[in-house]
Amino acid sequence: MNPWYPLRFQPLLRRYLWGGHRLQTLLGKNIGEEACAESWEIVDRGADQSVVINGPLTGWTLHQLITRHGPEMLGRHHPRDRFPLLLKYLDCQQDLSVQVHPNDQQAAKLDPPDLGKTEAWVVLHADPDSRIYAGLKSGVDRQHLEECIGAGRVTECLHSFPPKVGDCVFIPAGTVHALGAGLVVAEIQQASDTTFRLYDWNRVGPDGRPRTLHVPQALQVIDYEIGPVSPQPAPAPDGPAIQRLVACDKFLLDRRVFDTTHRLGEGDCLHLLAVVGGRFSVADTTLKPGDVMLLPAAADGIRCQPMDRAVVLDITLP
Repeated sequence: MNPWYPLRFQPLLRRYLWGGHRLQTLLGKNIGEEACAESWEIVDRGADQSVVINGPLTGWTLHQLITRHGPEMLGRHHPRDRFPLLLKYLDCQQDLSVQVHPNDQQAAKLDPPDLGKTEAWVVLHADPDSRIYAGLKSGVDRQHLEECIGAGRVTECLHSFPPKVGDCVFIPAGTVHALGAGLVVAEIQQASDTTFRLYDWNRVGPDGRPRTLHVPQALQVIDYEIGPVSPQPAPAPDGPAIQRLVACDKFLLDRRVFDTTHRLGEGDCLHLLAVVGGRFSVADTTLKPGDVMLLPAAADGIRCQPMDRAVVLDITLP
């Protein structure tokens, strides 16, 4: 009998000043009475560890699984010294800071060294007046941006748009970006937490003081060639059952829509499955929106039975 099975993990909650309660009301997360900004579903980053909560491997951390059972977990992507991706949900009740992340080469020079951070968002909820800020407007170079920062006119340089549920926004390292108030998104990113804040809407933190900015560092790592970033919209109801949302050198992201039995997790690679619509049954477990499951490479194809029209984000390594 194959001992490898679909794995569930305990989310790690993050309570930042911009969070709310929609991770509970929309995604069923047990956040308690306090507001919550992020639910880290899959992470292997130092002390921040996803821990298995189902089956014989209960209590194992993701790092232990990757380092002790790399071939079974990663298949053709073995070896890795840690799992390179982080999957999270975000509830943005305030505008997030305008920020940028370094690429791998830039982050390797930090003290301590880190991974770069390329990421992608899939919009799960958007208030009518919500906005996403993604990329600089056409023609904005470093000199222009610096002048606007000095004059307090940063927002004049930012490309933005009103998002719709189902939109996917790809944010390569070096892209200036911010999530606006009223959004709930699923985010897949490199397992890095290096962020350089360029602007924070002139607000103060819990201590009553302006939050720290990293303007020199941000200006150094911005890729001024990227320009405006546009969303990839969700397909029409009669659109393709599988839609490739992102293909980059850090991860592959597909949206799968199905209402009949499928087999997932084939191809000798690990799959992360995040349910964003409907429900389906996997290995006698019913998954609903907000639930995440990891299919080890050695699981070698798992039968998934939708209970209604299911929408799943399927994330793999390239």
